[in-house]
Amino acid sequence: MSYYDYQLNLKNLFTNTSKHFPQREVVYKDKLRYNYKKFFERVSGLAAGLEQIGVKQGDVVAVIDWDTNRYLESYFAIPMMGAILHTVNIRYPPEIIYYTMRHANDKYVIVRDEFLPLIEKYAAMFDFVKAWIVYNEDGKEVQTSLKPYYNYEDLIQGTTYEFPDLNERTTATIFYTSGTTGMPKGVTFTHRDLVLHTLVLSVVTRYPPLDLTEKDNFMILVPMFHVHQWGMPYSCILGGNKYILPGRYEVGTILELIKREKVTYSAMVPSILYMILNAPNIDEYKEYLKGWKVTIGGAALPKGLALKAKSLGITTIAGYGLSETAPVLTIAFLNDYVRSMKDEELLDYMISTGIPLPMVNLRVIDPNNKDVPWDGKTVGEIVVRAPWNTRGYYMDEEKTKSLWRDGWLHTGDLAVIDQYGYIRIVDRDKDAIKSGGEFIPSLVLENVISEHPMVGEVAVVGMPHEKWGERPVAFIVRKGNVDENSIIEHLNKYVEKGTIHKWWIPDKIIFIDSLPKTSTGKIDKKELRKNL
Repeated sequence: MSYYDYQLNLKNLFTNTSKHFPQREVVYKDKLRYNYKKFFERVSGLAAGLEQIGVKQGDVVAVIDWDTNRYLESYFAIPMMGAILHTVNIRYPPEIIYYTMRHANDKYVIVRDEFLPLIEKYAAMFDFVKAWIVYNEDGKEVQTSLKPYYNYEDLIQGTTYEFPDLNERTTATIFYTSGTTGMPKGVTFTHRDLVLHTLVLSVVTRYPPLDLTEKDNFMILVPMFHVHQWGMPYSCILGGNKYILPGRYEVGTILELIKREKVTYSAMVPSILYMILNAPNIDEYKEYLKGWKVTIGGAALPKGLALKAKSLGITTIAGYGLSETAPVLTIAFLNDYVRSMKDEELLDYMISTGIPLPMVNLRVIDPNNKDVPWDGKTVGEIVVRAPWNTRGYYMDEEKTKSLWRDGWLHTGDLAVIDQYGYIRIVDRDKDAIKSGGEFIPSLVLENVISEHPMVGEVAVVGMPHEKWGERPVAFIVRKGNVDENSIIEHLNKYVEKGTIHKWWIPDKIIFIDSLPKTSTGKIDKKELRKNL
């Protein structure tokens, strides 16, 4: 009898999901819902249809869409058949979308009808695409000048597919980083990467304060084009949770889905939570927000925002990761050292960068590659080894060498680590403010300013200074009547407490109607610097 070499691929990850949770639902807005059994039937049908039109193992299949059930089906069908899923960033400008698609060598493209006019306009440039798969909101037939094309729903009618038992090192996904300089860089991940990430993520979301179970209803407000939607589609389906997809993000739709579908867990960047909590009609939904659990990533979770959420009965905790790390590296779950702390002190830990996930080997190092002391004060760079890290940038050997210096993935994030092992990012290396030879952490300043009751969003950047090199400037979105003197007075209270130094108080405070955002919803500090 020959030994079976069990492969950590997506097919084996979901062997029993539809059997154990056949009646759990996938819900797309108010448009449709179906159970897991039907979901996996559609995944199988999509793979069969893609094979019929010529998709082979190793082909790159792109998806251009909002967060829909069809995107979720693609998350499974494409990599499980041995092709490579390219999640195209639809918020990139057209020329960057084109660049990433050509660079990834997309052979087939699944595209929602509202994005067709842009592609049709430049159809001749997409000569590398063999076929287009199109659809619209209601599943009706779509006409397009792109050739050849197929309607999505036609591909999955009455067809089934036997997924191959792929080698776990087979590439499953590719997407492009939303870097602040240069062209976006491609990162790839294997089946093994995704399986291990899913298993560990499924474990840690069961820790306090999230305490998730199979009874929780998920609505993830991270675009599906962004870093595997933080791994939540795979983790949710594995765990048998109801999965709600909101399509394009509209606050009114999101609040209605929370109410109607009894959403209990979400993940998002801070700006999305800010928009939800500041909706004009938020009072109508207060009773449905109580008990909602939210993981915040992509940027620091401001204390002011966490306090606002807490006042509505919402639990928020922070997480951290990169495009290059699949993405999750840390979550601010509560270990034995902090679990019994009082509420205010506990909140400070819940909004920290958190502690490394199981299997994540994370260090904070000084310029000599030595670990910094666990004193909560000494700043160093986060470097990491995790079983799901990308092996490098796609077709970019030089940047790959820089990323993986000395055998560690260098994040470029500056942080401290405290006596209990909790990490607190204080800045990105490129965002760090160097003033008079002293390092001023912009994230600490932003966190303190956010606690002012009349401050909505805030970002602190460095402004060139003839004498000191740089000085901090705060950009603030008002939530009410506030002026510069009020902000300075507020900051001085934290100087007296010893939370910040007098030297850190910004030289200039600029009030702004809204903060510029990157394609993934993070505050775009490079755009703010252009105003200085």
